[in-house]
Amino acid sequence: MTKKIGIIVGSLRKDSLNKKVAKYFASALPKDFEPVFVEIDDLPLYNEDLDVEGAVPEAWTRFREKVGGVDGVYFFTPEYNRSVPAALKNALDVGSRPYGHSVWDGKPALVVSVSPGAISGFGANHHLRQSLVFLNMPTLQQPEAYIGNAAALFDDKDALTEKTTSFFDLITSKYIEFFKKLTD
Repeated sequence: MTKKIGIIVGSLRKDSLNKKVAKYFASALPKDFEPVFVEIDDLPLYNEDLDVEGAVPEAWTRFREKVGGVDGVYFFTPEYNRSVPAALKNALDVGSRPYGHSVWDGKPALVVSVSPGAISGFGANHHLRQSLVFLNMPTLQQPEAYIGNAAALFDDKDALTEKTTSFFDLITSKYIEFFKKLTD
């Protein structure tokens, strides 16, 4: 049976390095895993007043159903002010509500921070992990995925270097081992 891995990219930018890296990770999944890109750019900010019958935004319902249908989640995040982008935090909030109906509960997670800078999104990576603990999402610990100086990882045709793909393949294989330990 095919397992579905949701892929959520915290950067909304068209030419986002996080999106480019996420596409590689999606292509690196084994054949018995299906990548499912989950868009977050159209989610209205979470407001509990809207989370009542007849008022729930259609985008929230679509998002919750899509995340609810995956078996695990890959998160790709840039770092904004030592934290995750507002769009990603909002997606976590939308998916965790209404109380007692979280779509995140128990889904194995992978956190990859991608940055053009040398710090590699370290702050965002760890801040996101704090939220995932509360959301009861077991998260791969090793190898850590801090991808710094990310623009240099691509050639002039947006292809990743072989050294980079080897590291990304290692992360993918470790996540699949982790996923299977938790779900088999």
